Amino acid sequence: MTSPIRLLGLLAAVAAGVFVATVPAQAAGGEDGVSGHGVFVQTNDPGANSIAAFKRNSDGTLTYTTSYATGGQGGREAGSGSDPLATQGSLQLVPEEGLLLAVNAGSNTVSAFRVRGDKLRLSQVIASGGQFPTGLALHGGLLYVLNAGGDGSVSGYRVIGGRLHPIEGSTRTLGLGNTPNPFFLKSPAEVGFTPDGDHLIVTTKTNNTVDVFSVGEDGLLSAAPVKNQEAPVPFAFVFDHAGRMVLNFAGTSSLETFNVNPDNTITPVSAPVSDTQAALCWITPSRGYEYTSNTGSGSVSQFRVAGDGTVVLVNATAASNIPGATDSAATGGQFLYVQSGSSGTVHAFSIGDGGSLTRIQIANIPDGGSQEGIAAN
Repeated sequence: MTSPIRLLGLLAAVAAGVFVATVPAQAAGGEDGVSGHGVFVQTNDPGANSIAAFKRNSDGTLTYTTSYATGGQGGREAGSGSDPLATQGSLQLVPEEGLLLAVNAGSNTVSAFRVRGDKLRLSQVIASGGQFPTGLALHGGLLYVLNAGGDGSVSGYRVIGGRLHPIEGSTRTLGLGNTPNPFFLKSPAEVGFTPDGDHLIVTTKTNNTVDVFSVGEDGLLSAAPVKNQEAPVPFAFVFDHAGRMVLNFAGTSSLETFNVNPDNTITPVSAPVSDTQAALCWITPSRGYEYTSNTGSGSVSQFRVAGDGTVVLVNATAASNIPGATDSAATGGQFLYVQSGSSGTVHAFSIGDGGSLTRIQIANIPDGGSQEGIAAN
């Protein structure tokens, strides 16, 4: 089992700049691309944050179109390397509202863009309700923003008419005791709703907790979360077909499933299964599989969750040579896009039979040296 000390060493190596050579990006697809499909990458530039927009072609390759300023600044957590926000879900599409939402960690704001295909229009910049926002959770018209700085907090908004409306009295503290710009291993890792919207979940790293709030019909959270102790280093999560939480642990590079109970406790369903890689932190489901990014190994692993919730490792190295692999996004069960935080690129893969990955392009991200956050439609 990888100890937290070893994990810190692995992530420190990434922070020091472990680079792997990459091949030049292939020429993106031709004029036969699918109109109206895009992939968006947040540059998270501490000077001036922006969203790099790409047209997604029919073969899955990307054509860069332009970048859109968010009206705010990106940020970099202390000690971070390939993952400057050290979180999953900092850029989110809201299809039913035609919106793309982005955090501006350095400005304590959230930006809302109108989306039309691969084109954006900035429509709103609003305070995040706390310090150093790093994550976004959406359920229907309810949004909660994760703020990593200071004690850490979550703040609620209603999404109505393409705009964010703060919910009075919705902010809840996480009691993390961080500095305004937190150390990357002390910051929370993800915020997200259960599929039924009854619970809001926040994972914390140093505290090794899965914090679970109840969500009321008025959108307000319970006064305090139940802090479920789960170690080592719980990071990102998704939900499977049965509504079970599929949670990864960076400390052991493993995946495990849990039931989220009505009383805000969580109960293990499966035993943890390691991918034998280093620092598994991000997870994206597609085509009945879970693809996990291992930032310490620069690789992607492939899992599946069986009907009874058992976790099965399908391929420990479904893809490799992705320097500082971080967040990812999938589209229609056909393509997977993985951010390479150490090289300022996005690696595009086609998803084949059995969930196999074939690299089809390495796309450069303009001003992408601090990129974090990716979304696709």
